[in-house]
Amino acid sequence: MKFIDRLTKIDRRIIYGILALVVILPLVFPTALKVKPMTPVEKLYEAVDNIPDEKALLLDCSYAPQIKAEVEPMAIAVLRHAFAKRKKVLVLALYVQMLGLAQKALTQVTEEFNSKVETNVDSIIYGRDYVFLGWTPPPLIPMLGMGESIVDVYPADYYGNQTDTLELMQQIKNYNNIGILVCLSGSAIPKSWVAYAQNRFGVAVGVGCTAVSGADFYPYYQTGQFSGLMIGMKGAAEYEELVEENLEIKEKRMASEAMLPMTYAHFVIMLFIIIGNIGFFIQRRRK
Repeated sequence: MKFIDRLTKIDRRIIYGILALVVILPLVFPTALKVKPMTPVEKLYEAVDNIPDEKALLLDCSYAPQIKAEVEPMAIAVLRHAFAKRKKVLVLALYVQMLGLAQKALTQVTEEFNSKVETNVDSIIYGRDYVFLGWTPPPLIPMLGMGESIVDVYPADYYGNQTDTLELMQQIKNYNNIGILVCLSGSAIPKSWVAYAQNRFGVAVGVGCTAVSGADFYPYYQTGQFSGLMIGMKGAAEYEELVEENLEIKEKRMASEAMLPMTYAHFVIMLFIIIGNIGFFIQRRRK
């Protein structure tokens, strides 16, 4: 019975060592974990996919650095989808600290597409195919103001260009020209978009959020106030799966690669919990 006694007294350093190993190895040798997309993510994908040609995707990248690992893959996946389908894209952030992350995602995806094309027509061109509106405080101003005029709320874009001179902004005037608004955030911002943009102007709202926020936002999806919903790393991986499967875009899948070490870590933790409980109950029966 010495073996049973050892099960209940495994050195924590061994546990942490094994846990570190199963997390580090998949990160050093990354492999995308294939996941099955769930209905909320499929609905969001379909909503973006079905944006009419005359309307645009409005992407709110209001995610802070501390939740970048979960939410940035969502931004990249949505942008890949929109650009691959030649959808018009407007990007903004409601707080100044998010601007750099939004620009990073935009730069990455536009460079991916433009590195593979040969003509101007096939390229993703700033001002023609997408515009980075930037930031206008406080959040209530753009939420309500864009219902009347986007260029009045954002007279200049993130780079200092006059928005009314940009080709895309001459077509996209207000919420009437927005096919869907996708908010990526770890806070209550999506609820504000529903309260001010959807209830007043009828804008369709889709959401990508952190895993811990999922329980708060799921009722909004169930009632139809959210057209679709991505929750946490798994939601991002599901959207990546849809983009690769339907559009044959073979690029780095950050969320799908991160799912593997996360899955292994959960498995190891559960395994040691089971081992510890088995040892505990056997010892109790012996007494």
